[in-house]
Amino acid sequence: MSQSLDPNNQNTDTSLDQVEGDLSLTENFEAVRDDAQDVNDRRIQAIRDTLAEENFRSTALLLEELGDADIAELLTKVTNDERHLLITYYAKDFPPQTYLFLGSELQSEIMEQIGAVAASNVVAALDSDDALDLLEDLDPVYQKDIIRKLSAKDRAAMEEALTYGEDTAGRLMQREFVAVPKFWTSGKTIDYLRAEDDESFPAEFSDIFIIDAKYHVVGLIPLHKLVRSPRADKIADIIEEDIIKIPVDMDQEEAARLFRRHGISTAPVVDSDDRMLGVLTLDDVADIMEEEVAEDILRLGGVTGELSLTKDIRETARSRFLWLFVNLGTAILASYVVGLYENAIGQIVALAILMPIVANMGGNAGTQTLTIAVRALATRELSKANAWRMIKKETAVGLINGVLFAVLVGFMVMVRFNDPLLAGVMGSAMIINLLAAGLCGITIPLVLDRLKLDPALSAGVWLTTVTDIMGFFAFLGLASWILL
Repeated sequence: MSQSLDPNNQNTDTSLDQVEGDLSLTENFEAVRDDAQDVNDRRIQAIRDTLAEENFRSTALLLEELGDADIAELLTKVTNDERHLLITYYAKDFPPQTYLFLGSELQSEIMEQIGAVAASNVVAALDSDDALDLLEDLDPVYQKDIIRKLSAKDRAAMEEALTYGEDTAGRLMQREFVAVPKFWTSGKTIDYLRAEDDESFPAEFSDIFIIDAKYHVVGLIPLHKLVRSPRADKIADIIEEDIIKIPVDMDQEEAARLFRRHGISTAPVVDSDDRMLGVLTLDDVADIMEEEVAEDILRLGGVTGELSLTKDIRETARSRFLWLFVNLGTAILASYVVGLYENAIGQIVALAILMPIVANMGGNAGTQTLTIAVRALATRELSKANAWRMIKKETAVGLINGVLFAVLVGFMVMVRFNDPLLAGVMGSAMIINLLAAGLCGITIPLVLDRLKLDPALSAGVWLTTVTDIMGFFAFLGLASWILL
């Protein structure tokens, strides 16, 4: 990086290799990671500075130092105007893999900006599963325009892939794979792999699939096992026949669970006649898991669909408005319950001071249970087989914590207000609300799941409503009965 880009900061030209070399002497991994991020941020700022100065030659030189993921990070962090300049002048030089590190919304935005010809070149340079990932979220008309500009082979592959349902193995699979017949020898297979750069081969692979004359999968051989076998060994003698096959119409989440359950790194995707169509790999499955986790976290926060930091302000506000509106309704309901006891609150001011503690503790305790339950449902660890056991467990946990916090909070109330009856009311309300929080935190997602509704999306709203109302009823109701 040229020092002339920032004459006031001589550290700007520090290379990532230098930073990593200096920090390799320390055992603090976080320091290495944070300093590497600082270097990336300085690079991004230097590029922003050269764009502002319209020093496009220096911008080009700085971009040459960046890898695929670094360029994607740059495009994510700059402003819309800066991104437009980068795409306009430099997108033709971006490695095709760059687009795979972008969020889906930004992928689509940039693919549309570069035009159909450039987009088709990017698609053609990628493996089929990655190429489809870029295409499937585009406007259908623009998508067809790009596909028309592909080679006949690539065009047929993309058109076929788009016929499979969304979120199925057919959409996710890679169509390039290595397959050989069972009657070959180990030596002939190795010679075949070395013979030429076959376009049907994936860029990287770890397993070789064994097929019969009708393209039925009969087994596989890990690459390491093949290269260690004598050349004269027959494939039939070293084949692994006990393999997991993924139906082409299987939901991608179910496919990911099979990978995790059986500890596999690749699996053939087959049609209804058991003929091999493609392959799923561990990196595909990792992407699914990451997407599902991110989606569930966003839904729990009521910001569903908001995966990209680059989303327009108006779209972001609109996407959040619905759940804020729902929360307003639940808050009004809780305030109505409080209003029922306004005379008690007016006579005993301490109730207004202590009331939020009960509700907040119930909400937090319920959220802990809810988070565990939603994750367990998503991974199929929680089902009808163990639902009742989990309900009893979480209810017991709520009761135990309720008793412990009742003692703690009761003591604090005694110290603050010197009122044993008020301390008893506070402790009793804490037990009731944490017990309800544990019970509702596990049963609400189970009920929603049984009703075919997404627990991650709506369980939090219902749980907050229940714990607030239960907390206010328990505390204010007991106070009205005992203290007045």
